[in-house]
Amino acid sequence: MRDSSLKRSLGVDLTRSIKESRVLLVGAGGIGCELLKNLVLTGFGEIHIIDLDTIDLSNLNRQFLFRNEHIKKSKALVAKEVAQKFRPDAKLEAHHANIMDPQFNISWFGSFTLVFNALDNLAARRYVNKMCLRANVPLIESGTMGFNGQVQVIKKGESECYDCNPKETPKSFPVCTIRSTPSQAIHCIVWAKSFLVPELFGNSEDESDEVDNTENAENANEVEELRKEALEFKALRESIGTEEGHQQVFDKVFKADIERLRGMEDMWKTRKAPELLDLVQLQEQSASIDSAISTKDQKVWSLAENFAVFKDSFNRLSQRLKELQAATTPDQAPPILTFDKDDVDTLDFVAAAANLRAAIFHIEPNSKFEIKRMAGNIIPAIATTNAMTAGLCVLQSFKVLQNDLAHAKTVFLERSGARAINSESLKPPNPNCPMCSFAQVRVEIDPRRAEFKDLVEILENDLAYTEGLSLFFNEVGIYEPDYDDNLTKPFSHFGISNGDVLTVMDEKDEDTRVILDVLILERTESTSADSKPAKLLEMVEIPSKPKPPVVPSPEMKQLSISASTADGKPTSDAAAIDDTLVTGKRKREGEDEGGDRSPGGSNEHSAKRPASRPIVDSSEPIILDDDDEEGIIELDD
Repeated sequence: MRDSSLKRSLGVDLTRSIKESRVLLVGAGGIGCELLKNLVLTGFGEIHIIDLDTIDLSNLNRQFLFRNEHIKKSKALVAKEVAQKFRPDAKLEAHHANIMDPQFNISWFGSFTLVFNALDNLAARRYVNKMCLRANVPLIESGTMGFNGQVQVIKKGESECYDCNPKETPKSFPVCTIRSTPSQAIHCIVWAKSFLVPELFGNSEDESDEVDNTENAENANEVEELRKEALEFKALRESIGTEEGHQQVFDKVFKADIERLRGMEDMWKTRKAPELLDLVQLQEQSASIDSAISTKDQKVWSLAENFAVFKDSFNRLSQRLKELQAATTPDQAPPILTFDKDDVDTLDFVAAAANLRAAIFHIEPNSKFEIKRMAGNIIPAIATTNAMTAGLCVLQSFKVLQNDLAHAKTVFLERSGARAINSESLKPPNPNCPMCSFAQVRVEIDPRRAEFKDLVEILENDLAYTEGLSLFFNEVGIYEPDYDDNLTKPFSHFGISNGDVLTVMDEKDEDTRVILDVLILERTESTSADSKPAKLLEMVEIPSKPKPPVVPSPEMKQLSISASTADGKPTSDAAAIDDTLVTGKRKREGEDEGGDRSPGGSNEHSAKRPASRPIVDSSEPIILDDDDEEGIIELDD
């Protein structure tokens, strides 16, 4: 019945394309849950879901696939299990992993018909954008922030990619989910602000009756763990005001909880495991530290200084809470303390606790001033916005499956304005985009025989690269004409294997080619000794970079005017000057005749010189929303 309804609504051809498709959903949070439901009920053939997070109690009010019994479990695995009930014949595959893990290479991305992004940070968004461009797979990018949402269709060579418009460093950090495996400072800050402060000085979410009662025996272990944790925090709250209170809190959140995470070995296969802090050592190191260190809000405190502020602020908050409790009558609600960025005591506690947690997970600490800025600017997610955005993603995917990008749109959800939903046609790619203005070739190698010189010969002989050729792998220089030490080394020496990509930079002064990505494919069958150890699988025309427009300086404009005749027509000198302005052939100031081919302005070459290609700054703050799965997409409107 459902299939016949789809055929009547969408047509036979589109319904067939949907059923034959193989799609990837990156992220199983607010948008991800809504999107997975839509994909399953629409009849998409094979759906892969990937997410590295686990379910938190704060997710349940809007991530409708999850229930109380799912807390602490993998989002991807639970989403698959629940969505399967909507359509038992659906082919679903879940991956509890990071999309940036090396096993998810270009070949893996290339196996999908379409990719949907429901991510929470710029680094992962840019990574998926890059992989989809390299694999030539269409991408539906989406994000929400409060009441605003956006959907963008990305197809290599036909529309703007995620990086075609430069993105400024975000100033807001919409977050509410507490990450069990933090990778950014903002995760630690929100953990301290939205979890630790309420658990110790406010109303605990884990004391609800739903946590303590269940009829599902299969989830008895999970419920028992939640009950145990609730009792542990109840004991901590009872220790507030005692001399050992701060030690008991430290042992719970910085020792016992971390030991539990370290025991989950699968989590740390591709990243460094958290390290335990030594309480005795910190107590000794902080003994002589003045509590006034907390007033130095521009300074990044040391580990011992953070412990001193943690202890001092905990004692201050404990004293405040005890005084409030003593002044409360039996008919009044029990007093609580809540975080306020302008409250010195709670801000000190959040800053110190966040930095201690950051140290455990090998994350750079922040100053109290910076933590105040981030912790005070949290934007909530709206379930309705997530649902509308997910629906728009599926509608745009129909255009992609029909190869009808001319009618695909970038769609904006806006609370203000005359219309709630606005759209615009897809814009062409930015010719100067550092991410999508590249060419790509595939080179097949025999991993047992191929050496790096075999690839260089292909570039020089088959693709006509001459001077100015530089090769990079993972942003590290491997070859330049003046640095050929690596020519006789095998690809395995650099860790290059099947599906990896090398970057070729053309640094000639004239007619410079765009960046070239070389996809390495290893032969699976043995070859004879007289066969080539490496070969180009297809010829590709590598275009030249567009010449930047020349903006005439005031001096050049004045010179052109002075060289004109009385009737306004240019003299031959003026014409020559104007030609210089148009063609851009005037020699750059300070450039010698030989030209300068190195991006740093030096002719010296280094094997570890960074590539000219702009590299994403992994230290920049990420955009999150309060379910940890969506963020705003910043585009020129």
